[in-house]
Amino acid sequence: MNQPQKAAVPPAIRPGRAITGMSAILLPFLADGSIDWAAFEAHVVRTSSAGLLPAVNMDTGYVQLLDKATVAQVLDRTATLTGGRFVAGAYVADSPGDHHDQSALLRAALAIRDHGGTPVVFPSHGLGALSEPDWATAHATVGSEVGNFIGFELGEMFVPYGRIVGLDTYRALMEIPECIGAKHSSLSRQLEWDRLRLRDELRPDFMVLTGNDLAIDMAMWGSDYLLGLSTFAPAEFALRDRLWLSGDPAFHELNDLLQYLGQFTFRPPVPGYRHDAAMFFQLRGWASSDMTPTGAARRPEGDREVLADIVRRLESWA
Repeated sequence: MNQPQKAAVPPAIRPGRAITGMSAILLPFLADGSIDWAAFEAHVVRTSSAGLLPAVNMDTGYVQLLDKATVAQVLDRTATLTGGRFVAGAYVADSPGDHHDQSALLRAALAIRDHGGTPVVFPSHGLGALSEPDWATAHATVGSEVGNFIGFELGEMFVPYGRIVGLDTYRALMEIPECIGAKHSSLSRQLEWDRLRLRDELRPDFMVLTGNDLAIDMAMWGSDYLLGLSTFAPAEFALRDRLWLSGDPAFHELNDLLQYLGQFTFRPPVPGYRHDAAMFFQLRGWASSDMTPTGAARRPEGDREVLADIVRRLESWA
């Protein structure tokens, strides 16, 4: 009888490390269903001023539900507000069974680069259907044609066309010189620890950007982050990061509160976190409505009481 395989020992914890934080920006909506551009712009500025890098046109920004004109407007406004200091999802809208459209991916990535930002290669049906060698080749083509970019592994709990690749393919991604990092959203500590160990062995400058909203302390082991959870509280995330850098044990207390927020809002069905974020914005006075676009998962109204309690508890860290 085969014995279960023992998990590898985690890499060493890295105290006093500067953490690079990227925060996926929620796209707020008004009660009439139109985009609340004023709230969006304020949040881009809020996030950037906190010291985090805004990440737009990501899952948190409903990129899958936006038309091309809105995606372009998000880029225009973000570039103006940040002077080009941002990252953005290079998303190809396709359907199950579609072949990978490399030309469309390159157009999306080039539009971000031409606005001064760094593209994040967003998963799609066609890209996810490729063999692992072809998946790596598609990313290498982005590097050769566009320049620096960020990869993205996204679990199926977020989107049905998400994909987590094998470690050999992740190695191939790291070997692309223009790939400066990759967001890893499997929600698995072990898979992320495996990537950190490979990063340390192969390319220490490569950013393993945790997307594990259920384990935001992965930064302790050497991950940086590109999180949807941080859109709820960019200033508090930035404070947490500074506490880690300075060796202040208050890091753990603040991290615990932020992780409580993550465990609650990223429960199944995971995409419902975006409605929780909209309610959180409304509770914090950052938006006038908790409206979400058609097709987005909604949470029960009872979430509001829990979220309000977390808002009050975060106020003590201001």
